[in-house]
Amino acid sequence: MGLVLSVLVFALVFEYVNGFHDTANSIATVVSTKVLTPRQAIVWAAFFNLAGALTGTAVATTIGQGLVDTQFVNLTTILSAILGATFWNLLTWWLGLPSSSSHALVGGLCGATLSSAHGNWAVIKWSSVDPATQKTEGLWTKIIIPMFTSPTLGMLIGFVVMGLLLVALRSWLPHHVNLVFGKAQLISAAFMGFSHGTNDAQKTMGILALTMFTATASGVFAEVPDWLGFLSMSVFEVPLWVKIICAATMAAGTAAGGWRIIRTLGHKVVRLQPVHGFAAETSAAAVIQIATHWGIPVSTTHIISTSIMGVGATRRLSAVRWGLVERMLWAWVLTLPVTACLGFLVDTLLRQLG
Repeated sequence: MGLVLSVLVFALVFEYVNGFHDTANSIATVVSTKVLTPRQAIVWAAFFNLAGALTGTAVATTIGQGLVDTQFVNLTTILSAILGATFWNLLTWWLGLPSSSSHALVGGLCGATLSSAHGNWAVIKWSSVDPATQKTEGLWTKIIIPMFTSPTLGMLIGFVVMGLLLVALRSWLPHHVNLVFGKAQLISAAFMGFSHGTNDAQKTMGILALTMFTATASGVFAEVPDWLGFLSMSVFEVPLWVKIICAATMAAGTAAGGWRIIRTLGHKVVRLQPVHGFAAETSAAAVIQIATHWGIPVSTTHIISTSIMGVGATRRLSAVRWGLVERMLWAWVLTLPVTACLGFLVDTLLRQLG
């Protein structure tokens, strides 16, 4: 039981870190354009993140069951995955780089499961068809391909949406543009926060549900008091209490320290006005919604970052600070392999320590 509680605590710590690392992405543009104050933006994002987190479980199911063979997943495996992902998130947060918490968690889970299976690569579900739903799942289909396609879509849609707005608003006075899109950005920020909740908040939900499912299967809850009966889970599902606690923890993390990422996305990549923020948020949220519909745990960080780049490129290519973009790309490329190695090493170490 002690190990279960440890996993739960560290999972919520990861969600908290995810809050000041990833949820900052959903409010970076609305803060940088001064449409909302930081405190107002946090409340706005928290509310719509919570609403989004309560709407579905497709992404949580992918994280919990669709990437690795759950026969080789135990509580130590899950704890190792979380610790590896959290370390990487803290490192990239400290450097101010908007890397992907989603890919950090996936990498950690794959690496830890590989360690649990003593290096048997067959435990990784690369690409397969679920016999129950006839849907394709696996690391290649749900993670690696979307890792490249979703940011590309974010950039292209951001560029197109901003280009269309520039054509439509070419006769407007700048004051009127800022006034109208200052209001409109409240809607786009809400859409972004909601989309973030539907996808990003579900990843830790999947880990918590997997923890409960694994602990139940191993008999950990066989003798728990009746009032703890809600922890037992004989069939994989995401209960309401898991959704609420994950969304609330993420909101608390946002309030605590997202400003490094906000500065990077909102000021350092390209200078934003309300109309740019509206275009970037709307474009990113649309891509995230498409991914969520298919149960794909995409990186909201990658998508909002490239949407901002696409929007900024409509001014001129030199408006985007490509040196910073190169640093971000390296963080993205390294996330999966580095966190897989971290998960593998932590799991191996914990097993040696008994």
